[in-house]
Amino acid sequence: MLFRIAIAAVLVLWATPTLRAGEKARPNFLVILCDDLGYGDLGCYGHAHIKTPNLDRLAKEGIRFTSGYSSAPVCSPSRAGLLTSKIPTRMGIYDWINPGNSVHLRADEITVATLLRRAGYATAHVGKWHLNGRFNQADQPQPGDHGFDHWMSTQNNAGPSHKNPVNFVRNGKAVGPTQGYSCQLVADEALRWLDDQKKSDKPFFLYVCFHEPHEPVESPPGLVARHGNVNPNEAQYYANVENVDLAVGRLLKKLDDLNVAENTLVVFTSDNGPETLNRYKGGSRSYGSVGIFRGRKLHLYEGGIRVPWIIRWNGKVPPGQTSPVPISNLDILPTLCALAKVDLPKDRVLDGTSLVPLLRGQELQRPRPLFWHYYRSLSEPKAAMRVGDWMILGHWDGDIQGAGIGVKQGDAEKIKAARLTKFELYNLKDDPSQTKDVARQQPKLLAELAQQFQARYEEVLREAPVWQVPPDKKKAKPAK
Repeated sequence: MLFRIAIAAVLVLWATPTLRAGEKARPNFLVILCDDLGYGDLGCYGHAHIKTPNLDRLAKEGIRFTSGYSSAPVCSPSRAGLLTSKIPTRMGIYDWINPGNSVHLRADEITVATLLRRAGYATAHVGKWHLNGRFNQADQPQPGDHGFDHWMSTQNNAGPSHKNPVNFVRNGKAVGPTQGYSCQLVADEALRWLDDQKKSDKPFFLYVCFHEPHEPVESPPGLVARHGNVNPNEAQYYANVENVDLAVGRLLKKLDDLNVAENTLVVFTSDNGPETLNRYKGGSRSYGSVGIFRGRKLHLYEGGIRVPWIIRWNGKVPPGQTSPVPISNLDILPTLCALAKVDLPKDRVLDGTSLVPLLRGQELQRPRPLFWHYYRSLSEPKAAMRVGDWMILGHWDGDIQGAGIGVKQGDAEKIKAARLTKFELYNLKDDPSQTKDVARQQPKLLAELAQQFQARYEEVLREAPVWQVPPDKKKAKPAK
């Protein structure tokens, strides 16, 4: 109860007047995030079987990025990075958040939704949340506490599967059993909310987080039947992505029907790379593609963090572009705030960069190189940094083993104590598949990048919090 009162008091202090006439020209924002969608899973990114006409059209009408990244190779950290423009480790979102865990996106973190809501935007989150362990409980922040006026969300995946999920919560109240497939149910809610905005003079920020194609995968039989030339589990995956494409098509049509498409910036991306087939029980339908890249979800090689990335802004951004410029979901907050004429927080480090110059056809200057940290990576590198065409990856001396099992007792202390001990170096322009580690052939460059890399690594870890995570199967305690 005290937590809710404190949040309400802060929101009152941050409140701003309703938009006045003349301010409606500020753009609307639709950000669409998929779950475990691989770089090569769309038609416009080269998939030979999956048909995604709506997303292909979105790419043709805007910019398709070939070096678009997530901020982590796993879900909760990536989502935290997207909303806050901060490297997830800074916030203690070290891994996916399992139910009941004390790890959460803390109340003092400022999201893009909070910034836009302060500035008079209507805001909504629909779909997967996955930024707290105690979902829909008063002792941890919920979507409404992080800037969303309206939300219909799940803690993690759609359950029991994408078909007829029963675990949605709308504005704090359980929705109960549903009929249909998750991405279409999420689209239904988003469309209803957009219709509700018709009489409002506020611009909007709509954050749509599809559960697909994360396991457990379940797809409409009619879409599955289109892929009779592959095994049934593979067909399920292909149909799953195609169902997302249909849902995206419905969202784009609604923007047209409401005559707001010309003033709505649309972003489409994924939270990380695709899951490894049969990595765990029930993961038999993970047939995502990384294209030519090395690694998958839970790796810091390109396949774990390089994802589909599309931006469309009709009439403002010239269509038909393909860009090799490296960008990240960390860039979403500063980009949207710049376009909405919203000041960035001055009391914290933001790791993203506004993409507005790039959208205007100018060169993008990135003062802080892109950086990743994931302590439970399946492969040896636990941190990575990209500078120009170069990607440096660092091994460490930590003793934590096992990927994707969530933050356990003692993890944070070990994370903060670990040091980088060995490096790999790749030229992504010449070797995008990361087949040739040139660390030994480039000693001078390696020394320069390693020094910068070490400094960034240590700076990020200094800010990382230590959570009071109890032993498994016991009630979690609040974070320090």
